[in-house]
Amino acid sequence: MPEPHLRAGDTDRAAVATVLGRHMAEGRLTVAEYDERVTRAYAARTFGDLAELTADLPATERTPTVHVHAEHPARASACSPGYGWGPHRPVHGAWRSWLRTALIVVAIWAFTSIMATSFIYFWPIWVIGPWGAVLLAQTLTGGARRRSGQN
Repeated sequence: MPEPHLRAGDTDRAAVATVLGRHMAEGRLTVAEYDERVTRAYAARTFGDLAELTADLPATERTPTVHVHAEHPARASACSPGYGWGPHRPVHGAWRSWLRTALIVVAIWAFTSIMATSFIYFWPIWVIGPWGAVLLAQTLTGGARRRSGQN
């Protein structure tokens, strides 16, 4: 990673959030820990702030590597192929997290409906609907790659 005092960009924050999502999917982080760290990731200002969020986690098979652009030597690209993002960036982890959450909230809804002996309002749609719509849009449009200006 670049020097800790250098300012991080949106793609750097999103990349760390993706890494945290992988660790949550693999059981290293609880949902509460993941939420807290992702909130801190998107509020991070420097690479040092981002490094703190994954310091206690082992390297994954797609460990972030920073590629410095010649035209912007102090700017790292989180969407470069070495980072684990490329033309076919991994979105499966995000979809797996969505599916697990969807199954949990639908199970809670079903259980409460059974206990109430009638179907109650299907509130899980407010949890899984918007999240699924955002994931679908990112999957179809390429998400972070397009926002970073890369083709």
